[in-house]
Amino acid sequence: MNKALEILKSRGFFAQCTDEKGLSDLMDKGPVTFYVGCDPTGPSLHIGHMVPFFALRHLRNCGHRGIALIGGGTARIGDPSGKTEMRKMISYDQIDENSENIKKQLDKFIGFDGETAFSDNNKNWLAGMNYIDFLRDIGSCFSVNKMLTFEAYKQRLEKGLSFIEFNYQLLQAYDFLMLHQRHNCVLQIGGDDQWGNITAGVDLIRRKLGGTAELNAEHQAFGLTFPLITRSDGKKMGKTEKGAVFLDKSLTSVFDFFQYWRNVADPDVEKFFKLFTFLPLDEISAICCGDINKAKERLAFEVTSIIHGKDEAEKALDGARAAFCGEGNREMMPSFTVLKSDLEKGIGLLSLMTSSGLTSSNSDARRLVAGNGASINGNVISDVKYTVTVGDLDSSGEIILKAGKKKFTRIVIG
Repeated sequence: MNKALEILKSRGFFAQCTDEKGLSDLMDKGPVTFYVGCDPTGPSLHIGHMVPFFALRHLRNCGHRGIALIGGGTARIGDPSGKTEMRKMISYDQIDENSENIKKQLDKFIGFDGETAFSDNNKNWLAGMNYIDFLRDIGSCFSVNKMLTFEAYKQRLEKGLSFIEFNYQLLQAYDFLMLHQRHNCVLQIGGDDQWGNITAGVDLIRRKLGGTAELNAEHQAFGLTFPLITRSDGKKMGKTEKGAVFLDKSLTSVFDFFQYWRNVADPDVEKFFKLFTFLPLDEISAICCGDINKAKERLAFEVTSIIHGKDEAEKALDGARAAFCGEGNREMMPSFTVLKSDLEKGIGLLSLMTSSGLTSSNSDARRLVAGNGASINGNVISDVKYTVTVGDLDSSGEIILKAGKKKFTRIVIG
């Protein structure tokens, strides 16, 4: 098997392939161009989006050429794959703004050099497309009966599938055809929920261009999917009680990003090392055979370094050690500023926990305090009517407020 495919398999990036041997043989002959797409339906990517882009970097490191396709056109419809209901429609201006944000995030992660990796946007060929011509030229190549056999549509039919979403597979297949013609792209990669869309693109290229090994080797096309990544408890990875773990620091702080990885379940550590870092497999195995807490700390540091840079990762590590181990720099801990005058008057504990972001509401704070889950400077507080005052300041003139075992903040005087 081709070396690049072996790497993907060994690290957990392999679920299905339209023609594994054919793709392996083609890769052995020289570099191939491949693509992975994402729709800019939000202002930032989250860590769950990043699995295919980690695979992109592995493939590029093996000499292949990667395209990050931003779906500025398809985002106007929304992909029904993996969704229980129709996506909320957003304005074209918002989609364009999201596209620019995501392009910058991917450039930082991938490093677009225009040769081994670059981005494109399907808005370039979808936005001004003539719908009648599209139906005649592309729609005629699709079987509705076959489309309805794909899991993405079968699930949605039970709750309702809009006609606009039904068009999505045609558009994604057309993207593959356009990238094939524009950039000689022969491979699409993505999550396993994209299998139907990917194979539709492979079929479209073959129908329009005769891309079979026997008829026209120049127009071969392949699809490769990765397993949908879940945690050991079966839940979707990259999700917390606050929501998705975003790459944008204004949506998920670097410290919270670090802590997400630091707190993953023991059975997930080695799997996440393989998927979300570039450490060699033998080194990963050695790390995971040792102290599991040290392994989690290393995982958090490595992933945070990749996404936010080494300096930010070191600050997050320092803050975590200060909070949980009594060592490191306290200034690196998350902080919340209160006025001295307010503290002199007294601030209700429940209100302070909510305003500082430790809890989502006063009722959540009340339940936590009543259950002995809140502490001030290491002292458990179980009185829901407790008032925080200047008397709670420690020797450094601050207050360390904790909610449960993993959430905390440093209250400082402003």
